[in-house]
Amino acid sequence: MIVGVPKEIKKDEYRVGLLPVGAQLLTQDGHTVLIEKDAGLASGFDDQQYALVGAEIVATAEDIYSRADLIVKVKEPQPSEIARLRAGQVMFCYFHFASSHELTAACLNAGITAVAYETLMDPQGRLPLLTPMSEIAGRMSIQEGAKCLERPMGGRGVVLGGVPGVVPANVLVLGGGVVGTNAARMAAGLAACVTITDINLNRLRYLDEVMPANVHTIFSDPHTIENCAIRADLIIGSVLIPGGRAPVLIPRPLLQKMKPGSVIVDVAIDQGGCTEMSRPTTHSDPTYVVDGVVYYCVANIPGAVCRTSTPALCNATLPYVRELAGLGMAGFQALDTGHAAAIDMADHRLLNRAVAAAFPDLAGT
Repeated sequence: MIVGVPKEIKKDEYRVGLLPVGAQLLTQDGHTVLIEKDAGLASGFDDQQYALVGAEIVATAEDIYSRADLIVKVKEPQPSEIARLRAGQVMFCYFHFASSHELTAACLNAGITAVAYETLMDPQGRLPLLTPMSEIAGRMSIQEGAKCLERPMGGRGVVLGGVPGVVPANVLVLGGGVVGTNAARMAAGLAACVTITDINLNRLRYLDEVMPANVHTIFSDPHTIENCAIRADLIIGSVLIPGGRAPVLIPRPLLQKMKPGSVIVDVAIDQGGCTEMSRPTTHSDPTYVVDGVVYYCVANIPGAVCRTSTPALCNATLPYVRELAGLGMAGFQALDTGHAAAIDMADHRLLNRAVAAAFPDLAGT
């Protein structure tokens, strides 16, 4: 199979979809690997490193898309990339379809087979290709939130951990999954007063056992969210419905009750965001203010730390890339239900139920 790795063109995206070792193993498996010129440079991998292990360096993205059977990348295809796709071509990346009707419709129209990192499941029902980036995003959410709380950034002007004689900041983490757990640990390490919410009591029991004393767990419902949000200095949005649209937990009326200068870091923005006023931003222009509250809604948070996030991502994706290339789509899908769950669309049809529920008008296409 011909495997193509284009350079990422989404704004402020510096990761790459395949490491040189991945190119080496794929070529040893008998496949042809095409790497767009300078695709790995921002992550610390130059063209020579790929060429030395048998990859072919190609000059343009057009060369990649015209020749490759399998496209391996990081973020969802941008409009100029979608225009180059052809029916039946397989693309393996983060799609997050439920956050964009336009993207979903365009990919359906192109007729590609979309294999999504974020919906692939392991035998235990976990999301192994979402986990490493969720770990990074959760940790970064606190450092970015702490920066946004500084007065020159529009924040309240507080330090998360306070100082002797001054109380620490209140951090509310919505969702106790991978993002929320990592965010809570980071905030706790900075000595903030942390509250983490979830609707899974077993998960809350686990978090109560493993978290330090300055992290408190609480069951998530509209009343507790409102009470906690009003007191919060920093809110981390980390709820997830695999493949589906994130639920809106902070409506506009609640936003208006929050402290002026408080901060919301909505990590769930990839799936549409978990507040009513969330909209995607970029690393170049990461924040905006609504009703006195500072929003940080960067849609590719780990992209800023590519020398950490590229190896973390590729370590997780490479075994599945090799399976796709070696077995083809039919063989990949037949491995188990978790592999099949990764195929969000094929042959102009939506296969993922959560995405179909988000866009009923596209479900029958």
